[in-house]
Amino acid sequence: MLSTLARAATRRPLTVIVLWALFLLLGFGLGTGVFSRLSDNVADIPGTESETAGQYLDRADPSGESLTGVVEGTAVSDPALRAQVERAVTEVRSLAGVAAVPDPYATRGLTAEDGRALIIPVTLEGGLDDAAEEAAVDAAAERIRQIDAPEVHVSGGPLLGTQIGERAQEDVRNAELISLPVVLALLLVVFGGLRAAALPLVIAVSGIAGAFLALFLFSEVTDISVYAIQVTTMLGLGLAVDYALLMVVRFREERRNTGDVAEAVHRTVAAAGRTVLFSGLTVAVSLTGLLVFPSVFLRSMGLAVAAVVVVDMLAALTLLPALLARFGGRIPPAKVRPDGEEGRVFARLARFAARRRVAVVATVVPVLLVLALPVTGMTINLGDAKQLPASTEARQLYDTVDAHFPPGTGVSPITVVMKPGTDAATADRIRALSPAAVSRELPGGATVVSVQPPGSVDGERATDLVQRIRDVRGDEPVEVTGPAARLVDFREMLAERAPWAAVTVLAGIFALLFAFTGSLLIPLRTILTTLLSLGAALGVVVWVFQDGHLAGLFGGEGLGALSLTAPPLIVAIAFGLAMDYELFILARMREARQLTGDDREAVVTGLRRSGRVVTCAALLLAVVFGAFMTGGFAPILQIGLGLTLAVLIDATVVRMLLVPATMALLGRRAWWAPGPLRRAHDRFGLHEQAPAPVPPVTTKA
Repeated sequence: MLSTLARAATRRPLTVIVLWALFLLLGFGLGTGVFSRLSDNVADIPGTESETAGQYLDRADPSGESLTGVVEGTAVSDPALRAQVERAVTEVRSLAGVAAVPDPYATRGLTAEDGRALIIPVTLEGGLDDAAEEAAVDAAAERIRQIDAPEVHVSGGPLLGTQIGERAQEDVRNAELISLPVVLALLLVVFGGLRAAALPLVIAVSGIAGAFLALFLFSEVTDISVYAIQVTTMLGLGLAVDYALLMVVRFREERRNTGDVAEAVHRTVAAAGRTVLFSGLTVAVSLTGLLVFPSVFLRSMGLAVAAVVVVDMLAALTLLPALLARFGGRIPPAKVRPDGEEGRVFARLARFAARRRVAVVATVVPVLLVLALPVTGMTINLGDAKQLPASTEARQLYDTVDAHFPPGTGVSPITVVMKPGTDAATADRIRALSPAAVSRELPGGATVVSVQPPGSVDGERATDLVQRIRDVRGDEPVEVTGPAARLVDFREMLAERAPWAAVTVLAGIFALLFAFTGSLLIPLRTILTTLLSLGAALGVVVWVFQDGHLAGLFGGEGLGALSLTAPPLIVAIAFGLAMDYELFILARMREARQLTGDDREAVVTGLRRSGRVVTCAALLLAVVFGAFMTGGFAPILQIGLGLTLAVLIDATVVRMLLVPATMALLGRRAWWAPGPLRRAHDRFGLHEQAPAPVPPVTTKA
């Protein structure tokens, strides 16, 4: 397959380039339409109690969406302001599609006790189509914003999704404007020429187009979270640069061995292309763990990110060889350095780690375990508008309510659905759990009890109340829904499915690494060292964003918990990225071992020849992830910091020290496999062509 791709790239490079140009137009033309389809609902899980109860309510008593306006900054009792507010309320009530707007002056709890803020809640009619709902939301929001007061903010409901989508689009655009020039500058330093440096950016742009198009296609069949834009774009950009960097570096090395550009492309695809293929497969397999979870959000994220990885891989294996075949003659070959000078620093690191292998393992492993300790206290929650940057309207509305109203104001209630046939004594015991509960009858005989949760909607007291209600009901036809109940169900889903996801991913990675190396011990060693770096990175994220240490340095704040989206995405993506660097190094080790047969020296040579690529790739990925952290959206800050740390820890401490140390400890046994498996690998496994030897350097006497 790789030989076919290489021949197509060298025989018809312009055709391949034109086809990819059309793909780019499609991605940036059609794909960007996904920005108007983003959803901020991530906790819904089909089949759970909270979801089925919500669907029952929608059928029995369909109600419309709602949005909230807040007026702040002056005495709300001022006659002029009161006249404006009452006039606005009257006009909003008369809008098509609006069901109810209570008078904030006549309704208890809507005017702040300090008299300096008031809330205007707007409820829409149920059953509106998308166009009518959008028109009603826009008209109501626009009319409330016309109130002449120091601060007027409107958000909530469908308006919140629109505001988040607009913010996501702005963050992606800003991140690209920051990261692409910096990445280009770093690539210029690495390659020393504009032509070679520009090629990875071309592949990166292809990855971004693939991210947009994949998300748009998935949005046709499922909800796409607002987090998907930043996550898929940052990963698509980062992996594209990784793969292109590996291929271009190898191409320049092959140019050193042959003056025929087409032959150099063939050799590049045959060697580095195989590494890219297996790397893309390992990242995709790492993401399949998300498919084990029944959460629509996690499944759609897994599919979308895996699709982006495949696009990056295909671009590196088709578009990049075509570009090299067309323009590679203008890219100078890598310099031939005297023996011992190429990768000298990395060779010294490898030799040091191999000689002091016990000391290195005894030092590095405990340090990583200490960094991972905060993971034991990790908790997740739904989050609220506090996760948004302070400049967003939704966050400003949240801050206003938080500053002027009692805790829990505006918090969605715990909703208890008592279906016909519920025992009266059980119903009374449930009501007794919250004396302030409000009951109402539904058509058909069901009763709905709304319980205002103590504290925040996803705090410990709220989730404990959900559990107590479920314990009290026994076998009665009673179901609990609402945000707090959805969080409880989401946590239970993660606890139940996480082991199965781990087994699925680890088994797939183990099989791919065995196919790549022919060894049973190397895959085991790789998985264990990767879990160490991953645990350390996640531990720091918990310490910073959950516990609040140094969070301000990253533009965030301690929230007491991580966003429920962050841990599974950090684990899945970081695990795949770590496999990238492992494969880069293992590929060079295998080549050196094939040439010399010396296991110890193969480790040193492998790191010497791959260390520069791995270090540069990690630095470039860190730049990309760091650029996306400038947006200030808490879940993206958490994911960005987690991935940045995972990449840097893995590419430095783990790959440069722990890998050579553990390989030295294993010695020749590192490449061991039982006879039947060895024969199976000899027949079906990956067999890279050994590289041509580098011409010796001669010096004049």
